[in-house]
Amino acid sequence: MIRTDSRKVRKGDIFVALPGIKSDGHDYVYDAIRNGASSVVVTHGNYDVDTIIVSDTRKYLEDYVLTNYSNIIDNMVIIGVTGTNGKTTVSHLIYQSLNKLGVKCSMIGTLGYYKNNKICDLYNTSPDLAVMYELLVDSYNSGYKCVVVEASSQGLYENRFFGIRFDYALFTNISQDHLDYHKDFKHYVAAKNKLFLQLKKDGIGIVNGDDSYSSSFLCDNRITYGFGECDYRVLCFSDGSFDFSHGDIYKIFHNLVGRYNVYNLMCCIVLLESMGFKYEQYSSIFKAVSSPKGRMEVYNYMDNRIIVDYAHTPDAIKNVISSIDNYNKIYAVFGCTGNRDRLKRPIMTKILVEACDYVIITSDDLYDESFDSIVSDMTNGINYSNYCICRDRGLAIEKGISLLDSNDVLLVLGKGHEEFIKIGFERIPFNDGKFILDFISKSI
Repeated sequence: MIRTDSRKVRKGDIFVALPGIKSDGHDYVYDAIRNGASSVVVTHGNYDVDTIIVSDTRKYLEDYVLTNYSNIIDNMVIIGVTGTNGKTTVSHLIYQSLNKLGVKCSMIGTLGYYKNNKICDLYNTSPDLAVMYELLVDSYNSGYKCVVVEASSQGLYENRFFGIRFDYALFTNISQDHLDYHKDFKHYVAAKNKLFLQLKKDGIGIVNGDDSYSSSFLCDNRITYGFGECDYRVLCFSDGSFDFSHGDIYKIFHNLVGRYNVYNLMCCIVLLESMGFKYEQYSSIFKAVSSPKGRMEVYNYMDNRIIVDYAHTPDAIKNVISSIDNYNKIYAVFGCTGNRDRLKRPIMTKILVEACDYVIITSDDLYDESFDSIVSDMTNGINYSNYCICRDRGLAIEKGISLLDSNDVLLVLGKGHEEFIKIGFERIPFNDGKFILDFISKSI
């Protein structure tokens, strides 16, 4: 197998030394050899294994995967999902739905790599090119010739999907995120749109027609969904069901929460119909599918509720808040990621302090930014007093739970399913849901 991560090299593998933003693959060539690389692809140097010297190692990698794997990739059904919010949920719904309908479908994205169940975690939502092809080939060889892939803006911009032609390109929505990386919104939209540029000639684009940027996502075969004038139009919704029209009027029963999950379900429905499934085949399965772990995950505590959600953008936070009602008081525990889009930090804080009775600002993944710097951004221009700062995430959650009285709700936002808090190069084990369950069990 061809590898770009020296830690994953096994006996007989080819290691390609790619230049990076913060590191250079050439610094890890000896590690790759110690791990069993039979040959290395570099721009310079001489090593004790077969050494292939090229002017551009990334170009070598791209040529290699096209030459060796395109015959496999071209015979797969590949579904790409992009958007600021909803990628993971839509991918998870599609993964569950297709398997329930008898289509062996794998999934690659934020939650990891899944076939029949979880195979492994992934470092990025959209893994690097070598890993991407490795997983696609593994899916194919395991009999999973359909795969749903989360296509992040960074992954698209960095050509981690090079040579992959998609059968379906799905767009959920777009709002402020990752502007630290893309610099401005125009470039962020352009990065997302690359998914639609990689559609097969007869590929189908499925677009949230209600999104203000929907017209940026065009292709020859384009289907829209939403509450407005769309090909698939939601007519009404309530807890647990909604009606949509596409020629006739249809009703869907489900177990998901909130208006935003109606969008997620509709995206999945349009995909299923585009693949040839009829309402009579798929309508019953949505009572049996669920949101991914860490998405509106509910824990009962006496007569209160604690909700864990991955929300880490302004729109995602608004969606979570809009989906809860009939509670006396709303509390929140929330932090912002270090070394990421600083402009959205005070926006998210403002949304929370305006909507909640009390907010506890705490740590998220700091990476190599200081907690004080992050908090300074979060509270910049916030003219409210209904918040406090608690650096330790566990203590912050405990404080949030202690505030609950009767028929209250606590939102624990930002980390969702994640199993670690990242500080510098450290990965400190911590999962919001597990911490909450442990706290509740000790409180009984």
